[in-house]
Amino acid sequence: MNSKKTIVMGLLACLVISLSAFMPKAEPAPKAKNLKVLPKNISKEELDKVMDDFKLALGVRCSHCHAPMKDNPRKMDFASDEKPEKEIARDMMRMTAKINKKYFHKALEEGKTITQIACITCHNGKTEPSK
Repeated sequence: MNSKKTIVMGLLACLVISLSAFMPKAEPAPKAKNLKVLPKNISKEELDKVMDDFKLALGVRCSHCHAPMKDNPRKMDFASDEKPEKEIARDMMRMTAKINKKYFHKALEEGKTITQIACITCHNGKTEPSK
């Protein structure tokens, strides 16, 4: 009786192992396309974090900067440059990077903890910064 259990368990283990060879391999996450300011090798997690920060800082949704897909309007075409807000966002990213480099790089090099300029600095959850 005990040898039958061993044989059955052995056969089940072989079946599981052989079936795993036919399982589809996990595909790598697709690389973001049309990145002009953000690093081309940014991970999906890092990119999602940046986009979440933009949404919070401006109080918007993805559709504020990203156009819908032509063939499926329910999905976003993240690579599209159709909406002018996307280029404005790029310009703003360049501007804040320039400000941070000019005014805060010494403190960062010295290891001081400082708050750099970011979207939320001026926007405070609104699409247009306060004047």
